[in-house]
Amino acid sequence: MSGGACQVEKSGLISFTALPLWVESGMTNVFISALLAGLCVASAASASAATFTAQVMDKEGKPLADAVVTLKGPPDPSPVALKASMDQRDQEFAPHVLAIHTGTQVKFPNSDNIRHQVYSFSPAKRFELRLYEGTPSDPLLFDKPGVVVLGCNIHDWMVGYIYVTDEPWFGVTDSNGQLKLDQMPAGHYNATLWHPQIADMQPVSGGEFEVPAAGLTQRFNLAVEMQAEDKPGKPAPGGFGDAFHKATHE
Repeated sequence: MSGGACQVEKSGLISFTALPLWVESGMTNVFISALLAGLCVASAASASAATFTAQVMDKEGKPLADAVVTLKGPPDPSPVALKASMDQRDQEFAPHVLAIHTGTQVKFPNSDNIRHQVYSFSPAKRFELRLYEGTPSDPLLFDKPGVVVLGCNIHDWMVGYIYVTDEPWFGVTDSNGQLKLDQMPAGHYNATLWHPQIADMQPVSGGEFEVPAAGLTQRFNLAVEMQAEDKPGKPAPGGFGDAFHKATHE
């Protein structure tokens, strides 16, 4: 009887070569064949996995932090993490922008030594967490895609954002305006961009492109209406009210 070995070619095709494999049981042959087939599939997935790097710049050519990039393309075979956390530190939401997949359970720990009362009126998720310290026992389920604007009833200047998406590939840019996504299938993708200071706070198209198996670094330019201070450390005009009305067009 024989087993086999697989090899992933440069073209992405898999070749399977029979090998002599001496065993005493027919069931063992079935097991080994299944094992080798599994190894072939794993090898193919590994060979086609790519690293995608997004570089988001504003209209002046400066790196843009807190930009959400979502990609629609080949399905992601790996499970999406469905747990996340939005903290409150130094009377600010941390992170300022959180991107999650639809169906994610989000915890709202309070790391400050004062109480907060977090709430949102956004259609994608309406809720209110009464005055609390520490971490509420139950996380909140975000089961609708959209932008959720967060506020605090006690500290009007506190504003945070949760971007909920149905797409499996997404993330938020860092202080250098960069986002890296690993283990992406090579293929054709459509990008969508979003930022808290974008016009009307509505997502915009980032275009279409091919991600080869060797990976891709893609630059995006996004026009935003930057304020003098996005995260004020003291009471300031605007805050949650302005952000909410902008997001809901009210």
